[in-house]
Amino acid sequence: MLDIAEQSGCVITVSRELPGLCGPNAEKVLERVAGSNHPGQAGSNTCGALALGENGLWSCSGVFLDHRRGIVMCHGAIFSPFLSLPLDTAWSDRQLLQAEDFSPDLLIQVQYVANGKVSRNSGSSKGMGAANPQLGLIPLSNQGGVFSGIQQCQARLLLLVPCLEFHNTLSMLFHKADNWHFSSPEEEQESVTLQKALAHFHWFAVLQVPASCIPRMGTLSCMQASELQKGKTLYSCGSPFGSFYPDIFINSVSKGVVSNLAGKGNPVILTDARCLPGTEGGGVFAVQGDCLRLVGLIVAPLCWKAGEWVGLTIVCSVGHILESLEQVLVLCRNNLCLSLPQVTQQVVSTVVNPDPEQCLIAAVVLVECDRSWASGVLLNPRLVVTCRHVVAQTSSIHVYVHSNMRCLKAEKCRGRVVFMTQLVSPYDIAVLELEESFYGVPEPVLGSQFCTGIVASNTRDSSIGATYPHLNFSVPINVLEPALRQYLQSQDLQAFQHLNQANSAVAAAWRLQKKPTQVLPSRL
Repeated sequence: MLDIAEQSGCVITVSRELPGLCGPNAEKVLERVAGSNHPGQAGSNTCGALALGENGLWSCSGVFLDHRRGIVMCHGAIFSPFLSLPLDTAWSDRQLLQAEDFSPDLLIQVQYVANGKVSRNSGSSKGMGAANPQLGLIPLSNQGGVFSGIQQCQARLLLLVPCLEFHNTLSMLFHKADNWHFSSPEEEQESVTLQKALAHFHWFAVLQVPASCIPRMGTLSCMQASELQKGKTLYSCGSPFGSFYPDIFINSVSKGVVSNLAGKGNPVILTDARCLPGTEGGGVFAVQGDCLRLVGLIVAPLCWKAGEWVGLTIVCSVGHILESLEQVLVLCRNNLCLSLPQVTQQVVSTVVNPDPEQCLIAAVVLVECDRSWASGVLLNPRLVVTCRHVVAQTSSIHVYVHSNMRCLKAEKCRGRVVFMTQLVSPYDIAVLELEESFYGVPEPVLGSQFCTGIVASNTRDSSIGATYPHLNFSVPINVLEPALRQYLQSQDLQAFQHLNQANSAVAAAWRLQKKPTQVLPSRL
């Protein structure tokens, strides 16, 4: 089933075309110089070279929406260096961008995996990226007698289209005060501001390649993001690092779940599927019935909040992109765009029945304390268990509960602390009582596969200040279950006192301290 994702994936490379680089010679691939971030220079046996400098080679991932018509879609950010319009207005004031809005010497190349293996190259100048020791070029894998299924063809830019639903939702979620960044701290000096990043996040490019260059694999089926539910399995398919050594990285597949959804019809999708720089524009797929369907395109594979890495990938719903494309086609003056209406009608809709896990998601509540917040678990209509450090220094507590699964808006209620463990206790636990009861929310079965513990904290490396969100400390439910059951029956707070009396081994494990070993006395 994953073959669909891999067959639809590709790598898009954009650069300036130098004189002499045209026709069949434009389809030659020059590999990057070892240890460098720039493409290799061309030798005497080539017709030209990819442009270097600040407007040099840019690449990302892409998706074949329609193989028969040669329609490819990718993220629009890689075209930013080649705009002939003012950057500060082009992304915000235009309903669409067409080929004439970019540099006339634009060169776009698409690499993809063909159905069959390409023939063995002899190493002549006709081969792709022939090795040249004097230039330090890295030879492609097929130069060593290894078959490679990667082929390349030249593409034409049809248009760039904005997805405003995605942009508006993203702007409400990400605020400057929260210190969001979409580049690593090491790249901080090269990174753009949040406003500039969000300015082109919602732009997507539509390309066309000659139909004779690609295999006949038909049209890719899409699904509406409104049919997604939290916890649903997703597959991402992109090429880490873009055009850098595609023999190794092209169409890498990662698996995750829908972590969250935002906006009307879910234009913004968050997933924990691991993605890397260069996968922007790659496809995100979900299983619908017995078919794997495209549900979104990767926009930001990595993001940081207040200097801490957030292990989520930002995805834009492909249904919203195609709706935006359909709306702007009437403004497009390019005859090649006449074939696009058929592409915009590929979204399939079905009736979605909620999974059993969806009901249990309602038992997870938001606990807000002054300016901080955390999660909690609703054990019964009025009782919430959360972490001590969340509520220890506050007197104002509000809890947000999704008592109605059909309503996106949560109900707000005040809460009070009825018990929290002592500061010296390794069990970071607090119990809250709500001012009103919330009936109809499924109660989690303690100790079952749906409630095995309470997350207490992430792991932080104090020496370098790094937080690892995928490595958590949790309090096992078998530690809490006896006290919680006794309190629910008797309302006696003494039921929780054993949580303040953890043994030294538990305390040492919580502090990441090794158990002291007995040192034998020296006989000297």
